[in-house]
Amino acid sequence: MKIPLHLAFVLFISTTFGATQMTFTKEQDHMGVISITPKNEVDQSCTIVIIHGLGDSAEGFEDVAEHIASKIPYAKFILPTAPMRKVTMNMGMFMPSWYDIVGLDKRSNEFCEGIEESQEKILNILKAEHERGIPYKRMVLAGFSQGGALSLYTGMQLPAEVAAESRLAGIVVMSGYLPHASGFNITPGLEDTPIFHCHGTVDPMVRLPAAKDSQEHVKEKGATNYQLKTYSGLAHSVSPEEISDVITFLLTHLPPSDECKVKVKDPSEMSIKELKAAITKAGLGKNAVGLMEKSEFVELLTKHRVGKL
Repeated sequence: MKIPLHLAFVLFISTTFGATQMTFTKEQDHMGVISITPKNEVDQSCTIVIIHGLGDSAEGFEDVAEHIASKIPYAKFILPTAPMRKVTMNMGMFMPSWYDIVGLDKRSNEFCEGIEESQEKILNILKAEHERGIPYKRMVLAGFSQGGALSLYTGMQLPAEVAAESRLAGIVVMSGYLPHASGFNITPGLEDTPIFHCHGTVDPMVRLPAAKDSQEHVKEKGATNYQLKTYSGLAHSVSPEEISDVITFLLTHLPPSDECKVKVKDPSEMSIKELKAAITKAGLGKNAVGLMEKSEFVELLTKHRVGKL
């Protein structure tokens, strides 16, 4: 059930939106997590986590994230990759999956082995960003299909201590649904979290009635801001119109802000190794050619951060 979205994303981004201006840096860790960060890291004032669907990986939404990054240059994007596990619905085959899927009917949807572990993984990503200085109110969870399901399930059930501080800025569900509905309860204080659910009218995998049932159930549990928008003729995929609507939603709930800035280490307090890594990440390698003294590296990075390069 792997959704081959990579080529479709590249095609519609290049032909519909045009070339993406590189205003960011990108890196991928040993766990497959892709991070797309403003080229000047001090410009980050919000975080958007994009979660892929069943059988896919972080690379599946990399092009879309880069395009959105060109429209929201102050956002950091984090794209995690699901662990490999057996998926019952797919004859027990091993594939990237946030939790087991037994079937597509409502009853089967109650069996989501592994969802708590994946929920914890996403919460840890949010916690790490919060420790870097980004408030929860400046974070969005977004996802496609199973990733959208996990975004909804996690974002509306944040721990009570998080909810006491703030709700998320929003949740984006693309071709997704509410998993394990019988175990779903909205954490008090999160009822007004903005939810934008996009769904194709001819989706053969997660059918439109499932999306409507999800909206109804979440609203019955107390949600007050759940928008479901349908896209005529769209199957289990995304479209340029949908991505454009997602960008509008993100800009509405994550506008530019000078009040929320990520905490970064002062260049003067960095080691030579840290300075070189930060300079490389910022794309300043050519500017550093010939530099020898630590003070020179500190000066280069400092000028970059204050916009003097």
